[in-house]
Amino acid sequence: MKMYYGEKICLRAYKEEDIQIATSFVNDKELKKLLVTDIPFPMSLWEEDEWIKSQKSNKNGNYNFAIEDIKTKMYIGGCNIQNVNWLTRVALVGIMIGDKDYLGKGYGTDAMKVLMNFIFKDMNIHKIRLSTFSFNIRAQKSYEKCGFHVEGILKDEIFKDGKYYDEIVMAAFNPME
Repeated sequence: MKMYYGEKICLRAYKEEDIQIATSFVNDKELKKLLVTDIPFPMSLWEEDEWIKSQKSNKNGNYNFAIEDIKTKMYIGGCNIQNVNWLTRVALVGIMIGDKDYLGKGYGTDAMKVLMNFIFKDMNIHKIRLSTFSFNIRAQKSYEKCGFHVEGILKDEIFKDGKYYDEIVMAAFNPME
């Protein structure tokens, strides 16, 4: 199994052992607020199991990685590449650090840098795009450390806890071009 290493993490394929932990991550109320743009409906263990099993083939054109702490070998989150446009060489990415003990300690930034390196060097992608919410300042700072810049702001795009928030669209370009 090929893995991609950073200073703190490695990106690897999902394993069946990740299912229980992944389900707890995606059903965590605080985490769901940062990830889900629509109604935060709970995900069942069966749905998460089916999703992880579907990641073994990449038939849908998405590339999903589990994020593992190098020292402890623990699964701490995930990241993905989706909506790859091979003509314009633009891809959409997403990342989640689900284990709260790893938040704010550089694990997400390290994982994003490893993912970006894979995308730019191995996939020959020109531009990576992502979105975050205006209240997720920690994510915005992490993305800026990785070389992302704000491309646009979608006003009042997200409705959370009875209030509207902006969606921040950010992008990074292949530094090798």
